[in-house]
Amino acid sequence: MAALLLLLSLPLAVALYHVYYRLRFRLPPGPFPWPVVGNLYDIKPVRFRCFAEWAQSYGPILSVWFGSTLNVVVSSSELAKEVLKEKDGHLADRHRSRSARKLSRDGQDLIWADYGPHYVKVRKVCTVVLFSPKRLELLRPIREDEITAMVESIYHDSTASSGKSVVIKKYLASMAFHNITRLVFGKRFVNAEGAVDKQGQEFKAIAINGLKLGASLAMAEHIPWLRWAFPLDEDAFTQHGARMERLTRDIMQEHTLLRKKTGDAKNHFFDALLTLKDEYDLSEDTIIALLWWAMAELIRNPRVQQKVQEELDRVIGTDRIMTELDIPNLPYLQCVVKESLRLHPPTPLMLPHRANTNVKIGGYDIPKGSNVNVNVWAVARDPAHWKNPLEFRPERFVEEDIDIKGHDFRVLPFGAGRRVCPGAQLGIDLTTSMIGHLLHQFNWAPPTGMRPEEINLEENPGTVTYMKNPVEALPTPRLAPHLYKRVAVDTI
Repeated sequence: MAALLLLLSLPLAVALYHVYYRLRFRLPPGPFPWPVVGNLYDIKPVRFRCFAEWAQSYGPILSVWFGSTLNVVVSSSELAKEVLKEKDGHLADRHRSRSARKLSRDGQDLIWADYGPHYVKVRKVCTVVLFSPKRLELLRPIREDEITAMVESIYHDSTASSGKSVVIKKYLASMAFHNITRLVFGKRFVNAEGAVDKQGQEFKAIAINGLKLGASLAMAEHIPWLRWAFPLDEDAFTQHGARMERLTRDIMQEHTLLRKKTGDAKNHFFDALLTLKDEYDLSEDTIIALLWWAMAELIRNPRVQQKVQEELDRVIGTDRIMTELDIPNLPYLQCVVKESLRLHPPTPLMLPHRANTNVKIGGYDIPKGSNVNVNVWAVARDPAHWKNPLEFRPERFVEEDIDIKGHDFRVLPFGAGRRVCPGAQLGIDLTTSMIGHLLHQFNWAPPTGMRPEEINLEENPGTVTYMKNPVEALPTPRLAPHLYKRVAVDTI
């Protein structure tokens, strides 16, 4: 009987909790939250689209309840500026689920750390040491090596069977994996046959397992009353941590022996900061998603593709291949990258910011402990600031010089403020170089029988947004055969 009364009283307690919040705080409007679950069952899988639709009804700031947790979503550049600049000091913490606390050692990494002395110290190391212009320039040959290796692979596959389309994601994923691992660890995880070696397979397995552990308790995280039924698998997290430490220790030992042998440290991130391995997951996903969307838009828009190729042929010619040193002389190519990031930001809702005190946004109360998301996907498609916002038109960035690294709040692919992505320039350089190579060395068309406008741009759910249907395209080489060989460099 007591258990039954307790069960029946839970919805009443939750309802009273929401009434208390409404009376004490002037919360942003939003859909009606149901007892216990809040709006969890109302949210569509592709959340940023769902929240953008709700913003049409409730306005550019809305309340969304994930169980008993208040999440505030803003969808205008004015409110984004308020969140990420004017009130940034009150909204720079992170909400950490139980799994995130375990995986990040209670916020000891850069992504999940609350704003404070530890975060400032780690971020300073990233900005001054790891992502400095000097270090990025020193590592440029590695980036170009991996891009030319990808081009060589596409060339071999496309010429081996004329008229056959290729799945672009396969090449992007391989390039991103090798690029990130070489930049971070200073080595290519491949064996003598060219396949991913045992150490590389373990690295991938650890990354995938980390994602699974992080997503395994999603419902229970939002409804505290269910947590007793979904306890943390302590052994799984312990084993995952042990695998990470074992792999790190093995690589660390390799680097220590190499330094003793050569008496010199290398320029990659691992020798500068061994713990940067925690940044790997997001970096690779972001690069793949960003490039995938950009290529899809270019295949759907032959006019833009041709205009980029005309610029590339004019600046570079057809007797050599592009390098990153050419980028400053390729303004239209840079605009293509900006337009791709505007329409398809890799993390459309960013990672949530958490209020460390009661604060007001847009005239509404945001109670301490609430999460705040900026829907950068919706912000960059706001017709109040963008003419024909759904059109892929790089010329808009020619007509107006718009910053994409956090200073112009109309387009925020890398965030802004205290938690802006420290690797933004690396992402921009790598993306620009890769798209430039692909368009300079190939013509790209849809598979036989498909029109460009028929390419499906639906998204998959997730923190990092991939396309629902992998893009297939038909590449045709544009340059002489000898220009499709990999420009290999040793580890530097």
